[in-house]
Amino acid sequence: MDHTKLDAIDVHVHVETDVHGHLSLPDDFLEASAKYFSADHRAPTLPEIAAHYRERNLGAVVFTVDIEAATGHPPLSNEEIARAAAEHADVLIPFASVDPAKGEAGARRFRELVTGHGMRGIKFHPSLQDFAPNDGSAYPLLEVAQELGVPALFHTGQTGIGAGMRGGGGVKLGLSNPMLLDEVAVEFPDLTIIMAHPSFPWQDEALAVATHKPNVYIDLSGWSPKYFPPQLVRYANSLLQDKVLFGSDYPLITPDRWLADFGKLDIKPHVRPKILKDNAVRALGLEEAP
Repeated sequence: MDHTKLDAIDVHVHVETDVHGHLSLPDDFLEASAKYFSADHRAPTLPEIAAHYRERNLGAVVFTVDIEAATGHPPLSNEEIARAAAEHADVLIPFASVDPAKGEAGARRFRELVTGHGMRGIKFHPSLQDFAPNDGSAYPLLEVAQELGVPALFHTGQTGIGAGMRGGGGVKLGLSNPMLLDEVAVEFPDLTIIMAHPSFPWQDEALAVATHKPNVYIDLSGWSPKYFPPQLVRYANSLLQDKVLFGSDYPLITPDRWLADFGKLDIKPHVRPKILKDNAVRALGLEEAP
């Protein structure tokens, strides 16, 4: 990827289906999610995602979420995602997803996904994968990520997945409190950690962690910018201007909608390009990789 030719980099794009039509979530979760968001479920393939972003001259970090241990639902293939991303390397940056419940075997697999298949990071969703970031279960994976110099992206805050289901589908919101990542940042000081989303209802906690720990970033995915909490906009414009990243949460939110609403925010002119691309180039280690 020649990032110098891109207008922006979206660091949060979901791959929800594969070439065989297998979906990343069980049917009951998909039905509840569609009802919660009042929208038909859309699951573009990776080539379709690549075409969507190429038409807009945008880069995209793409990933699935392996929730097999908690749900029994087979995950999408990391290897297939890596292959498809390699075919569209001008716009796609692939992240792996390995369930922390897979332990040391999962860590060995993650190492191979990075060194042998070109994965550039790893994605976690504590609430869906049913682990706390600081309980140690993900540490074998994080040790590999830190050693190989690739970022770890953690969902934070509330999730619409499981909303309205009996018992919330077993999804525990508290596992995605961003304050749990403060300890992770201490244990892995050389690991780039990206906290995904405005972290409702823990926005101040996320701001505190990102301000205090130099290796922690925040992506702005999952919400239209017009709904961002005022303190998030204030910090993005000042103390965290070098640590906030453009993310859409596509296909739930399109980059077109996110960028249009972001354009209406009162963001300082010199900060805007940092959020849209420059901070991602640094966090993703793309400086030497046109």
